[in-house]
Amino acid sequence: MSWVNDIPKAARLYLENNRLDEVECIISDIPGIARGKAVPATKWERQSHFHLPNSIYFQTITGGWGEAAGPDGFTEPDMVLKPDMSTATAAPWAEDGTLQVIHDAFDQKGDPVEFAPRNVLKRVVALYEAQGWTPVVAPEMEFYLVGRNVDPAKPIEPMMGRTGRPAAGRQAYSMTAVDDYGPVIDDIYEYAEIQGFEIDGITQEGGAGQLEINLLHGDPVKLADEVFYFKRLIREAALKHNCFATFMAKPIEGEPGSAMHIHHSVLNAEGQNIFTGPQGGETDAFFHFIGGLQEHLPSVIGILAPYVNSFRRYVRDHAAPINLEWGRDNRTTGIRIPVSDPSARRIENRLAGMDCNPYLCIAASLACGYLGLINDIRPDKRYHGEAYEGEDDLPDGPYGALDLFDAATTLHDVLGHDFARVFSIVKRAEYDEFLQVISPWEREHLLLNV
Repeated sequence: MSWVNDIPKAARLYLENNRLDEVECIISDIPGIARGKAVPATKWERQSHFHLPNSIYFQTITGGWGEAAGPDGFTEPDMVLKPDMSTATAAPWAEDGTLQVIHDAFDQKGDPVEFAPRNVLKRVVALYEAQGWTPVVAPEMEFYLVGRNVDPAKPIEPMMGRTGRPAAGRQAYSMTAVDDYGPVIDDIYEYAEIQGFEIDGITQEGGAGQLEINLLHGDPVKLADEVFYFKRLIREAALKHNCFATFMAKPIEGEPGSAMHIHHSVLNAEGQNIFTGPQGGETDAFFHFIGGLQEHLPSVIGILAPYVNSFRRYVRDHAAPINLEWGRDNRTTGIRIPVSDPSARRIENRLAGMDCNPYLCIAASLACGYLGLINDIRPDKRYHGEAYEGEDDLPDGPYGALDLFDAATTLHDVLGHDFARVFSIVKRAEYDEFLQVISPWEREHLLLNV
């Protein structure tokens, strides 16, 4: 098994203690769902690639389809999927020895499939590298542990912890609340260690059963891979304890939403932070990156808030930004400058929901900052005070967000025009599906009153 030499240390250690039975060959679709094939280990050792139809990227979250195949029609040609061995990691919840390996998508001519989410992020990172820059990100993942919800007609409820009181978890930063869900958290730690992922910390957030996991800063593609893996890891740990983990932006009425805040910095060829000058002050690049976020983030809200439910998170005074203001150590602004040493100066985008596709979300956020750097965009003045008192700066729903995205041709140049075309078609098909569903609110208030 010569390929074993090409996989990370944690995966090699897993194979030393487990007989390999199966390899899961996976890719991320547009919503961020893992698609692929499970391959017996003996076949994997003889396999350099495998095939799946490109229609995978035309699926909506419901399993429906957007008419995004293009002028050749819905012929579903095969893509060539090649493994990135640096992503090999264990599936520690599996009964038999199992590895997961993320693959990259190419067409039959060998060119990257432009609308594959991992390729979109790689495209944006390559634009930074062409300028001699290395982008660095650090995502924060918020999610809820909830009771098993097997009937979609019923409201989602927080998981019962060891106290038997769901509200016990509604204590931000409480260690007692973290302990309430201790068995699930213990398995999250264990699975992460086996998979070779380093968690920077776990905290209790403001919602009942809401937790946050912080990841160490690093390469954008690698961190997006980890978020992609972590969503499955956390779900599996929750299922082991008879509960669900949900990454919905707003799963429970009256509780805070779940975000994926993204911290950004950029290094030059010498490994120095371009946001910080020789004397430790803030540079033009620092302000240009903020300016790019302020100018272009509205056009990518459809990526950062990809579902109807996503917009329920943007509620004034509910721990989610509704604006594009920037401020220092101010959690009411959409763009926050955290307290840090000059060498670690960074810019936090607080707009993205945790229901996003991590590849597309990080790509979109970096694309906005890139355009700010390239075009020397100056930001508005720093915001002082509580930004919730200001005006809403975000589109108020999915169709408005997509209209802005469709018109943002400058962003399409960065993200890829074919991706922009497919994303818009798939999302509009998804929202049209939503409009066919009659909600409980409509039945309660309209059935006998209109």
